[in-house]
Amino acid sequence: MNTGTWQAEPGDVEAIVNGKHHDPFSFLGLHEIQGVWVLRAFVPHAETLRAFTRDGTELGTLERRHSAGLFEGRVKVDGYQPIYYRAGNDGGEWEVQDPYTYGPVLGPMDDYYIGEGSHLRLFDKLGAHAIEFGGIEGTHFAVWAPNAQRVSVVGAFNDWDGRRNPMRKRRDTGIWEVFIPKLGPGTIYKYEIVGSDGSLLPLKADPYARQSEMRPRTASIVPDPAPFEWTDDAYMARRAEQDWRRSPMSVYEVHLGSWRKRPDGSFLSYDQLAEQLVPYAADMGYTHIELLPVSEHPFDPSWGYQPTGLFAPTARFGDPKGFARFVDAAHAAGIGIILDWVPAHFPTDEHGLSRFDGTALYEHADPRQGYHPDWNTAIYNFGRKEVAAYLLNSALYWLEVFHIDGLRVDAVASMLYLDYSRQSGQWVPNRFGSNENLEAVEFLKKVNAEAYRLNPGSFMVAEESTAWPGVSAPVDVGGLGFGFKWNMGFMNDSLRYMSREPVHRRYHHNDMTFSTVYAFSENFVLPISHDEVVHGKGSMLEKMPGDDWQKFANLRAYYGFMWGHPGKKLLFMGQEFAQREEWKDARALDWYLLDASMHEGVRRLVADLNAAYKELPSLYQRDCEPDGFEWIVGNDLGHSVFAWLRRAPDSDPVVVVSNMTPIPRENYTMPMPLAGRWQERINTDAGWYGGSNAGNQGAVMARAVDDRHMPAEASLFLPPLSTLILKFEGI
Repeated sequence: MNTGTWQAEPGDVEAIVNGKHHDPFSFLGLHEIQGVWVLRAFVPHAETLRAFTRDGTELGTLERRHSAGLFEGRVKVDGYQPIYYRAGNDGGEWEVQDPYTYGPVLGPMDDYYIGEGSHLRLFDKLGAHAIEFGGIEGTHFAVWAPNAQRVSVVGAFNDWDGRRNPMRKRRDTGIWEVFIPKLGPGTIYKYEIVGSDGSLLPLKADPYARQSEMRPRTASIVPDPAPFEWTDDAYMARRAEQDWRRSPMSVYEVHLGSWRKRPDGSFLSYDQLAEQLVPYAADMGYTHIELLPVSEHPFDPSWGYQPTGLFAPTARFGDPKGFARFVDAAHAAGIGIILDWVPAHFPTDEHGLSRFDGTALYEHADPRQGYHPDWNTAIYNFGRKEVAAYLLNSALYWLEVFHIDGLRVDAVASMLYLDYSRQSGQWVPNRFGSNENLEAVEFLKKVNAEAYRLNPGSFMVAEESTAWPGVSAPVDVGGLGFGFKWNMGFMNDSLRYMSREPVHRRYHHNDMTFSTVYAFSENFVLPISHDEVVHGKGSMLEKMPGDDWQKFANLRAYYGFMWGHPGKKLLFMGQEFAQREEWKDARALDWYLLDASMHEGVRRLVADLNAAYKELPSLYQRDCEPDGFEWIVGNDLGHSVFAWLRRAPDSDPVVVVSNMTPIPRENYTMPMPLAGRWQERINTDAGWYGGSNAGNQGAVMARAVDDRHMPAEASLFLPPLSTLILKFEGI
């Protein structure tokens, strides 16, 4: 400042109008200088500027110090307070609110917890929030960009001019914030960032945005602050008492963009999905719907696995409240919602997180740590507390704000191993010289522990394809803390077996039995997911050998085998009615196939398998415990027959028998755990399902025997390519 005067130095004026001032809050707004109250404002296009207090008292006309719109003047006020202006030019007058007469919204406790990396409510603090502040409605913006020289909020409201709303930097945390009065929900905005080297970066979307524009547009949107009125209190109370390890869990995996489409080929909305998808899943008997990522993402063919908005439900299907209505409708139908959540990597789109403030902020600077060769994406720096907090808050946000029942964490193996998909010399060992990503391990433990602590009845699922120990063991006993792990071994082995001609299956019998060697080492989900029906792998039906009849019979027998096997169940959409074509994300499923009896038969079977699974505790209560399973026939290679016992305390036992050849087996004698009548609860060869309708006329009688492995024995008719599920009914 000029010594002895309140007027601004020309250098400060030039810095403001050129968008290069190091601290605009120290210059703009209301300031007391040597006993004089001075008001400064930058209002491009204005030729005159009159100042007013909040109650409408006029303070006078400010002097135009620069033709670009910098105004300054002395005013008579009794202290700091909000100010607004009447700007004018030849085109008329308009009102301008002054953000620089408002103090910070974030407080010292926010700084403390942010600095510590332990803030669990960042989604309420960072991003854009329409609030009342200083008695005025407006929007508070906050973003982390510690290495930036300047960060501004830009949008149509300020002509996308980064000079007009530069933000205040909280130096201890690297958070930039500003409250802009009168700006409300629906405002489209981005951040204009000047990097540490003075270069102007591409405009950035808000990392904490709760709502985004519909692609290909990429701006963020100030969300409606009104809380959603949930109707699922009773559901959430029941969920809080649920032990999912000992509960039935049959999951319908869905890509919302291609489950069904409107007649014109456009997407169904969240509300339409609530009206159509939820009742369908309920009618099919599924307990959960798992959604491929709904976090905002720019590229449809990524299926959501390259997200740019980890707090925003994608605008493809509607707004955030529409998504909440979808979840609420699912809960009303007794169905849980699982989200695919992607903390393993992020895309390098220029509007996203990549080099957010001109430096490697969210990612590692070293490409051996920060670049993913498989997906051409960036890898989060899990060792940076602000990045770990960002991801942790994303997980907690979905669970809390949208009442999500579970998160399936994608590509966990790529997070755990520093050398994942890398050759020697392409990765950096940890401090012990080994390949474990210690920071990612600690991050996963933290996310899982907090998710379970803060959201009773929710659960976390890992897609983890290696033998990392204790993935689904609690953190306090040395595990990663997930509730469940996808059983990729079961999926790979069993599909490899089923793809073989039945005459060759006897030589690969252990492909179907090996999974039980490790079935209880983790809490497993048996996943037949979207990954198995894309990229030339063929649909589930087309994986099966033989003519059309045998393909359907094989598929039905396989589903029966899977539902009888220990572990929770997951099928991708279309598999439940034997979609013939591979999944294509750009087109809807072939629902017309249900007009054909064989396809409708598979759909009926899956619905009945779900019903039997939920009805018979022996099929689910000990899914994750060895005392719920025992082989009866595990080594009949010559006939390709498998039989096993499922049991649970205080429940009737269940016997599952699979014949994986097209040869019917008459009078097939096998041990049974109890003498008496065993109801044929499921026969995958039933005519109702499109089979040959061979079987045991609804029941099997087991007779008592002595000196055998089991106390009873039965002679069964095993239909060709079939699975039987037999429930004990009594003597």
